[in-house]
Formats: sequence, C-alpha cells, structure tokens
Amino acid sequence: MALTREEREEFLAEPHIAALAVDAGAGRAPLTVPIWYQYEPGGDVWIMTGLDSRKNRLIQPAGRFALMVDRLEPTIRYVSVEGPVVSTAPATIEQLREVSARYLPADKVDGYVDFAWKNHGEQVIIHMRPERWVSSDLGQV
Repeated sequence: MALTREEREEFLAEPHIAALAVDAGAGRAPLTVPIWYQYEPGGDVWIMTGLDSRKNRLIQPAGRFALMVDRLEPTIRYVSVEGPVVSTAPATIEQLREVSARYLPADKVDGYVDFAWKNHGEQVIIHMRPERWVSSDLGQV
C-alpha cells in the first residue's frame, strides 16, 4: 500500500542509509551507492560528498539524482525520491557535524568530524528538491 505524503516524508526524515542513484552515462547502469543524507518533512534533501568524487562529477551534469531508503521491520517499507539539484555549495564543518550526529552515537561525533574534516578533502553539499516519490508499506509478511 502506498504511503500518504506525511508518512513518506516522516519515513524519509528518519536516519536511514540511502541508496543514491545517478545517471552514469551511455552504456552504463546508474551509479548506485550508499550515502548519509539530511531531510526534514516538506524541505529539500541534502547530501555531502567530495568535490572530486564520482558522485559529484555525475550529479552535476545530470542535474538530478534519486535516493531510496528502506527497512525490513516491523514491516517492509520503502521510499524512493527523485528530483532536480537546486544548489551545490562548499560544505561547512557545522553541516558535517549535523549529518554525523544523525548517524553516529553522540560520543563518536566529535572524533569522526575531526578526522573527516582533516582527511576527506574538500566536500560539497548538494540540495535536491523532491519531485517524484514512490513508496510502499507491504504490511506484515
């Protein structure tokens, strides 16, 4: 059964690891990789990735990407969202801290942020405006 708008937005706002998909060019399947993301219901989705990463190099000319998140329990549920890139900007340490706190235990955030900021190279934040949604909850299986 398809989720309501509120249900799908609330589900996407939970801290799932997303599968990001972006066009990889002629003769290639889409690049599909796991990624952390940030989302609040009604807003844009944003991801952080390396300026020189393959993800960024493909997203920029494509001008859009998709994210898919899912779970298996207590019911099988998924949300897929696709839309245009609305902005790309240099990442800040505050944004790195925000997305890290979404996924890591509180006592691990500072150490991870320090390491990542020093070692992962220049990062960008890419905002995507959700345009097309596919969602379902398959109920108790």
